[in-house]
Amino acid sequence: MPTETKTFSVESGHDTDIINITGQVSKAVAESKINSGIATIFVTGSTAGVTTTEFEPNLNEDLKKAIERIVPSNVEYKHSETWGDDNGKSHVRSSLFKPSFTVPFNDKKLLLGAWQQIILLDFDVPARRREIIVQIVGD
Repeated sequence: MPTETKTFSVESGHDTDIINITGQVSKAVAESKINSGIATIFVTGSTAGVTTTEFEPNLNEDLKKAIERIVPSNVEYKHSETWGDDNGKSHVRSSLFKPSFTVPFNDKKLLLGAWQQIILLDFDVPARRREIIVQIVGD
């Protein structure tokens, strides 16, 4: 089965930045030689994750508040004893969201719902550049 791998980078802010990457993923699929199949979206690194949601400012704030309640910033994480980088919460948060997921596509178009966008969640403390890999498989 034919496979293509595309990559792109995004600049993130710091400490739970939410970035809509639907356009970049759609472009990768549209520019591939594959018409129908699945696209796996993967973010490299251990302090970020990808998922889908409605990308809307108030919902983004709700999501950030929910993440803060589940994995609070104001507690001590043992990871800081290892590296002293104060990003233990970032690793725990990314473990809950996972680094990849798969979206089907047909006629080079992602099969997402009307209000469903693909988002990158960067949980690390400093702002940084994130590499996203899109692996496209199909016919």
